[in-house]
Order: sequence, then C-alpha cells, then structure tokens
Amino acid sequence: MPTLETSSKKLQVIHTAIELFNNYGFHNAGVDLIAKESKIPKATFYNYFHSKERLIERCVSFQKSRLKEEVLAIIYSSRYRTSNDKLKEIIFLHVHFNSLYYLLLKAFFEIKQIYPQAYRMAIEYRKWLLHEIFDLVFSLENCTLKPDANMVLHLIDGLMFQILSSNSLDERDVVVGRLLGWLNETYN
Repeated sequence: MPTLETSSKKLQVIHTAIELFNNYGFHNAGVDLIAKESKIPKATFYNYFHSKERLIERCVSFQKSRLKEEVLAIIYSSRYRTSNDKLKEIIFLHVHFNSLYYLLLKAFFEIKQIYPQAYRMAIEYRKWLLHEIFDLVFSLENCTLKPDANMVLHLIDGLMFQILSSNSLDERDVVVGRLLGWLNETYN
C-alpha cells in the first residue's frame, strides 16, 4: 500500500521537523537539515509538503491537535477528583521542557511575520485553551481564591520561560517543585 507507506513517512518527517524546530528554532532548521535527518531526498520533501511553510503549518496543527486531545482527556477523565486536580494536570501538561506546548510557544515569538497561517493556528489553540481554563476555573468547588483564566495561562507561559531559561535540569526541577507547592497550598 503506497498511500499508507507515504503517510507513515510524512508523519515521520513531521516528528523529525518538530524535534528540529524545538531544538534549533523555525529559522535555523532548514529544509536541507529536515530532509537529511528524516532520511528522505529533498525532492521527496517538496513532494510531500511543497514548502517549508506548509510543513511548519502541519507541525503546528499536529501539536495543536495532540494538545487538545490531552486537555480534553484530562477534562473528561474521572481519574481526577476535582476541577482543581484537572486544572493542575493541565498546567503540568503544558509546563515541562519537552511538552507539546513548547513548539506552539516558540511559534508565538518566531513565526508571526514569516509564517502567519501557522502563527494563527498557535493563537487559535491559545484561545481555545483559555476558554477551557475559564470553564474549569468557573467550576471550582468552594474555592475562596478563584484564579482568572488569563492568569493561569500567563502562569503557564511564565513557568515555561523560566524552565527554558534554566541552565540545568536541577533548576528546572526546582521550578516545577515550586509550582507543585504553590498549587497545593492555593487550591487544597
């Protein structure tokens, strides 16, 4: 089945490109590097995606879809007892060094002018997440301190920046540990 094989190869290129964009940025990870790391000829790359712009759009769309699935799985799971637990889990999903959110966060700063369609997709995810956080915050049970949904989203971004600017894994662990402590004190 050539179509299934082609789809599998395209998906492999998308995964490779996401990793390269995360490591080197959208501007520094060029088509040559992506083709080389994906072990495909450059002509095949252009046959699959037609341009780097379309690949970036596919990568952002792919990450956006995966994040939405994860967030919805948390929201509709019976594994978490309260809305507080769900909110914490959504924050943790977004705030770690290898999170799915990292590519979208990079997109906010690196591609607005050059790849506006991919940038809009990242912004759409952010708006969708804000709505989901608002719904969770609104449903918090008897919480004397109900956070603003915007505040939670800015908390996610700020923690992600702090993690990314840390020079060592130990520093990153401290940041995540502080977040855990703060969330437990505030919402329990």
